[in-house]
Amino acid sequence: MRTSSATPSARRRGFRFALALALATPAALPLAGCSYFSSDKDALAPDEPADKLYNEGLANLNAGSYDAAKKKFAEVDRQHPYTDWGRKAILMTTFANYRAGNYSEAITSGTRYVQLHPTSQDAAYAQYLVAMSYYNEVPDVSRDQERTRKALATFDEVVRRWPDSEYATESKKRILIARDQLAGKEMQIGRFYLARRDYTGAINRFRVVVSQYQQTRHIEEALFRLTEAYMALGITGEAQTAAAILGHNFPDSEWYQKSYALVTNGGLTPQENSGSWISRAFRGVVG
Repeated sequence: MRTSSATPSARRRGFRFALALALATPAALPLAGCSYFSSDKDALAPDEPADKLYNEGLANLNAGSYDAAKKKFAEVDRQHPYTDWGRKAILMTTFANYRAGNYSEAITSGTRYVQLHPTSQDAAYAQYLVAMSYYNEVPDVSRDQERTRKALATFDEVVRRWPDSEYATESKKRILIARDQLAGKEMQIGRFYLARRDYTGAINRFRVVVSQYQQTRHIEEALFRLTEAYMALGITGEAQTAAAILGHNFPDSEWYQKSYALVTNGGLTPQENSGSWISRAFRGVVG
């Protein structure tokens, strides 16, 4: 699956966030002083002021010089690690990495921010950048979906930990897309098994879709494929149940028309068995 880095509104929020962060200068920040050894020859260079380094980083960031920006923010973090400047520098490093497409680095720095500053008002944004970094590397459905699973888990955490934040609203939208992607992967593998008449293997994959991804666009086909596989195995009760539930919840679906024809051609009718796992999976969820 090819995904854009962010919606236009999300990008605008990102730049507004960076600007707001730049203007929110902490008051009376403690700056590290000079440090010297006993010998003048071995004297260490004094630390640069945190605000100077930070603002230089912002200037580079606004100019699109992401590597230069990261170097400045890294110096803030190194020279002034226990200040608000240092905290903000970690977040801006995450943002710079994200904007540059260095998603693995953005994940590392964003995760570090949340671990060090879990109660910060900016922690939700840091976690959201981590989630988006995973999301922007989601591959097409034919490949391994580990990044999709990590994106889903991280978006879930944004919603769980910061439910009232603006990032929770955006995360919920991405969660739906990620879940659809994972369901699509299960469907692809299930079709593969079905084509090779490995009906048990196919059923196991379609079962995942029915049990875990009912709110995705793949649910109708999954029910039809279950009808198809169970009919091939002669497990007619489950086939009838899958067809009946498909017809009850999606009566106008082309997949129901196919299921109905498949069952009736076998001399049966769609009929739900309330004790079936399919019926239990749908009870109170769909329809």
